[in-house]
Amino acid sequence: MSTFKPLKTLASRRQVLKAGLAALTLSGISTATAAKEAPLKTSNSHSKPAAKKPGAKRVVVLDPGHGGIDTGAIGHNGSKEKHVVLAIAKNVRAILQRNGIDARLTRTGDTFIPLYDRVEIAHKHGADLFMSIHADGFTNPSAAGASVFALSNRGASSAMAKYLSERENAVDQLAGKKALDKDHLLQQVLFDLVQTDTIKNSLTLGSHILKKIKPVHRLHSRNTEQAAFVVLKSPSVPSVLVETSFITNPGEEKLLGTAAFRQKIANAIASGIISYFHWFDNQKAHVKRR
Repeated sequence: MSTFKPLKTLASRRQVLKAGLAALTLSGISTATAAKEAPLKTSNSHSKPAAKKPGAKRVVVLDPGHGGIDTGAIGHNGSKEKHVVLAIAKNVRAILQRNGIDARLTRTGDTFIPLYDRVEIAHKHGADLFMSIHADGFTNPSAAGASVFALSNRGASSAMAKYLSERENAVDQLAGKKALDKDHLLQQVLFDLVQTDTIKNSLTLGSHILKKIKPVHRLHSRNTEQAAFVVLKSPSVPSVLVETSFITNPGEEKLLGTAAFRQKIANAIASGIISYFHWFDNQKAHVKRR
């Protein structure tokens, strides 16, 4: 039986190790150079917002929070957030449409939509503005009033903002791993100059909405709050989340159950959006005159 003999042309073990180390070093240099030269990507794997035709109507995508298997917060008397906010969103849509704005809903019925897909819908519709509408809950039933939130890249602006953002961001756990994997992409968004400008516009939008809500309903926070809401993470579309009231507050649950209040809060939200667009147009005109 023959025995295995190494070929004479085979390099010594020491030479092989040296060659291997040299190859790894060159490979590392090559990879580092490639990484350095490659442009930074600021995409979060979403499609880019659809291009707008000259003279096209402004598009506002309204997102009634929750839906389907996700009921959202539930009031003491059994009111479900998902139903209340859909009714309010439909009212806002009708008002905006009467004012020449193309308003669309992420959902028109009792259906569940993952957070990532809600942002994607705004992009596919070429949204000029995105708004998620809620009537959330808190552990303390005395919590009351309306709030508006924009995205933050530095952490939550208050304990309440942190609590609500964590609560809202967790809803996709109901949809399983696939939805959570998509949300993870949004967590990796790189904040470039474009997104910084988007957040500034979102904060301004929030201030316009709060100004219109203040005369008709109590404010929980007088300023636009900020937190890392997944649903607000569009790099280029100004986005806010509006908490119309706390459905876990008995008094506000009762209000939210009336058509009159839902119409009143919808009027305020729509007026805030229209006011923001007027401000935005004035800003653009001012820049052109310079």
